[in-house]
Amino acid sequence: MAAAEAAFAERKRRRSGGAGRAMKLLRAALALLPLLPLLRPAGAVEPISLGLAIAGAAASALTGIISYPRLYCYFRECCLQRHDQRVAAGFSLMDGFCVVCPLGFLVATQNRFWIAFFSLPERSGPVQLMCEQREKPPIANPHGIAPSSCDTVLQENLDKKLFGQHLVGKVVVKAVKGFLNNTKAKKPLALSLHGWTGTGKNFVSKIIAESIYKRGLQSKYVHQFVATLHFPHAHSINLYKDQLQSWIRGNVSICPRSLFIFDEMDKMHAGLIDSIKPFLDYYEFLDGVSYRQAIFIFLSNAGAEKITEVALDFWRNGRRREDIQLTEMQNALSVSVFNNKNSGFWHSTLIDRNLIDYFVPFLPLEYKHVKMCVRVEIESRGYVVDEDILTRIADEMTYFPREERIYSDKGCKTVDAKLDYYYDF
Repeated sequence: MAAAEAAFAERKRRRSGGAGRAMKLLRAALALLPLLPLLRPAGAVEPISLGLAIAGAAASALTGIISYPRLYCYFRECCLQRHDQRVAAGFSLMDGFCVVCPLGFLVATQNRFWIAFFSLPERSGPVQLMCEQREKPPIANPHGIAPSSCDTVLQENLDKKLFGQHLVGKVVVKAVKGFLNNTKAKKPLALSLHGWTGTGKNFVSKIIAESIYKRGLQSKYVHQFVATLHFPHAHSINLYKDQLQSWIRGNVSICPRSLFIFDEMDKMHAGLIDSIKPFLDYYEFLDGVSYRQAIFIFLSNAGAEKITEVALDFWRNGRRREDIQLTEMQNALSVSVFNNKNSGFWHSTLIDRNLIDYFVPFLPLEYKHVKMCVRVEIESRGYVVDEDILTRIADEMTYFPREERIYSDKGCKTVDAKLDYYYDF
């Protein structure tokens, strides 16, 4: 009888101890509230809801069932990356500070703050941040798709939705797939997409984002810059350089597998893009941050003349466009872009130091490709294809050169607007 009473007392003591630890965690979370007025905000990363963070911490502490990272990721998109062990001791980010607490750490930079959760491993090793548990090979999968499925999504979308771009399909799939599966990348992946308007550059960058992140371009780990919108004034170029470096540094610090897309490179002020050169170079760490898992995509009309020249030469010699090889375009394209004074890549160190991994040429679209675009757009709207309207829309597009009328000068860009005219949607 005495033994039974002793066992009961021991179980009661253990339960009360567990409840006490849970309450301590909850009090630690609530103790962060007085710090909030002292925090300065941050332009680099979108903060999580403080209410959600505290509620999640309280639920986890009280139940002892749901782990902090899983609870967090149930509500929020996660980076799924590993961070260095130094995070556990606190670190500085840009001009801010970090406060370590039992839940993780509270970070404040410039004009925002956020909480990142971590769980310490039993043995010494990397700290897991924001449920960044990774499988091998370590592909960035915030939506939980297996590496093979992610590759398949990218390939299938390019095959079904991109027309007349055999070079793009080959190089993009191989480059992205190889990079995401490389556990020991020496530098970030840098792709430069070149071609006329409407040939599919923005569309491909969208497909890449969707194949990596569940929310695609809407993911908080995907960052888009448009030269004429974000960097409009030549006299502010030094300010833009500082802002751009801070933005990239801040976001890669939080999520190593960040994606940065620079549109209208042909309209960017020369010299501005060179400010990100250190991030694309072969450095293992810069101020404690590794950029080797990041992806940079540049979109530009520069070099389109050279691409058309090669394609037109093939056509006039009776050769198929599908016989054009990437090796025939890469060097000529990089030289053309490098020497183009109207390009943001004019005499750029990114090209001079060979930091652009692939120059991807988008060939001008022919009449048959425009018809493919029209057909897919009609079907995507759920309407039966009217062949007469399809042909009429393709015929109304303007083509060049003036004599041969081979290539659409707007690609497929105005197809959507023309469909609105012909179909009573």
